[in-house]
Amino acid sequence: MVKQSEAEISVEGVPQETMSAEQEKKEGSLEQKTNRFAMTGHSEEEMDIELNKLDEENNRLHKKRILTSTAFGNPKHFIWVLASFASMGGILYGIDQSLISGAGIYMPVDLNIDQSREDMVTGFMPLGGVFGALMVWPINELLGRKYTIVVACLLYTVGGILEADAQSFGMMLPGRMILGAGVGLEAGTVPPYIAECSTKRWRGGLVSLYQVMIMLGLLFGYIDAAIFVDVSGNWRWMLGSSLLFSTIFLIAMLFLPESPRLLMRKGRKVDSYAVWKRVRGFDVFEEKEEFFYMELCVLEEREAEKSRFVWFDFIRIPRCRRAAVYGILIMIVQQFSGINSINYYMGTLMEETGLSAQNAVYTSMIGGGTGFLSTIPAIYLMDRLGRRPLLLTLIGGVVVGLFIVGFSFLASNIHTKEGIYIWGVVIYYLFWGSCLGPTPWVVASEIYPTYLRSHGMLLSDVTNFTGNFITTYAFKHMTNAMTNTGTFVGFYGGLTLIGWIYLMFFMPETKDKTLEELNEVFEKPTFDIFRENVVRVKETWDDLIHMRWRNIWILSK
Repeated sequence: MVKQSEAEISVEGVPQETMSAEQEKKEGSLEQKTNRFAMTGHSEEEMDIELNKLDEENNRLHKKRILTSTAFGNPKHFIWVLASFASMGGILYGIDQSLISGAGIYMPVDLNIDQSREDMVTGFMPLGGVFGALMVWPINELLGRKYTIVVACLLYTVGGILEADAQSFGMMLPGRMILGAGVGLEAGTVPPYIAECSTKRWRGGLVSLYQVMIMLGLLFGYIDAAIFVDVSGNWRWMLGSSLLFSTIFLIAMLFLPESPRLLMRKGRKVDSYAVWKRVRGFDVFEEKEEFFYMELCVLEEREAEKSRFVWFDFIRIPRCRRAAVYGILIMIVQQFSGINSINYYMGTLMEETGLSAQNAVYTSMIGGGTGFLSTIPAIYLMDRLGRRPLLLTLIGGVVVGLFIVGFSFLASNIHTKEGIYIWGVVIYYLFWGSCLGPTPWVVASEIYPTYLRSHGMLLSDVTNFTGNFITTYAFKHMTNAMTNTGTFVGFYGGLTLIGWIYLMFFMPETKDKTLEELNEVFEKPTFDIFRENVVRVKETWDDLIHMRWRNIWILSK
């Protein structure tokens, strides 16, 4: 029986023609191969010849590409520049969450908004995010990653102007929803854009920058609120300050290149080569290998998707189905961990513990600052420790933080209540920042095959903002029905515990693999993933009991 190589199996799981016995003998057995691209029969010399041809073609066309100059000439430096500027969308995501926390204390009075309409103003931004998420697939496929982010910036600008100049509830609500649409569109585009440009060794950390920027945006929002709290028309200044960041983000995106994988999908191989050379380089064999293997997979995918409606691949192809289920469930765990209720209602909750409106705004910066600082370690640990160990280690602290926040409302002494609540928020952010914050975005950006990445991000993004909307708009109704303690301890704490158990047994590790190599991870049957994780859990508990810490947390070089 002829042995079928991995390179001859398409990403969709459709077997291609197998090699003849003579071809297999000539190519050698799979176990003898030292790299994936060697399975196609190309040597490094042949790769160099092809790269030289692409370089000559690129020079012949004399195309003027933005940021192909010598500025930040080393690709290792430029990829961090690209990821940092692209991640600025996270600042807008975060700042528009936290600004309403401070503005929501003063804005209802000026606009004569009752409690139900105030809930709509707060909660309908994530509802707009759902509509923005629904646009992720069509706009990404039509315009590409780069210009989709530009469209999101324009939505930010329009929404920000409407918010700051709102004269009534009827003007404020559309502004919040348009702003939310920009957030949803950008959140579903920035992580895959960074992932598609990044090397496997840094991909987790670079995509984690997005969550770092979200938390920085949250902190900026609380700082903005504190700066303008004593200014006449304070809430207008608070909400309008986001325009500064949307303008910087828009200008920055105009100077960044398109995703090389998306360019290859569009049949623009020379352009894909030029961008890859700029953001990754071809100095090492690994980069050459990944570029050509990426081309092989993308071409196979593009050819195969011509004959079918690819949305059904999430149902009929196990590899795609597993990725979709995982990408959706990890977003549910993130959103129902209580983060939005704390972010959007920080100022209000601070008031409920007994602080004045002004002091509630100032104190909110404590939680925002902790959230930002606690996210930074994920940049380092996401790739060195791994997605799975990082998330499973820290998520217990999130549950503890929720319990402390929830039980703080039972204290009878006002100062005790304030102290326990702030302590709980700090503990919550301290652990949430590096686990449930960045990991879902990292996972969602990498688990889908290239031809389904925009489709898959739509599913994950819609899940994210639907959960965001539910936990934001319904929060006041939840606390009225379940009390603050029941909401944070029973509802959010309980769901986070359930999510912890699910991830413990069904979460695969995706670090240190190229986006194309991850096809192998999700081609494994779900039961095999479960069985492997059961073994890991048993080994981990044994190591914990015997205090073999180095066996639990292994940092790769």
